[in-house]
Amino acid sequence: MARKEFESFEAVSAVVPGEGGYSAAIAVKGLGAGGAPHFHKVLDGQTFKTALDADEAASAELARLTGVSDAGELLW
Repeated sequence: MARKEFESFEAVSAVVPGEGGYSAAIAVKGLGAGGAPHFHKVLDGQTFKTALDADEAASAELARLTGVSDAGELLW
């Protein structure tokens, strides 16, 4: 799991299980905020056989992330 901090949000690599494998995702949550994060699937259409493969792909996408909007959306 990789983590990146922005002005008002933190983002972490994540995995979403699904039919036939796992999807890479980035979870976003307000800094210091309670509650559940919002998951954004990345690499649409790609499914990974293992959670480790999906997390590695999500970590690579997280490295490319330039920010998070005030509404919690990913900025590339």
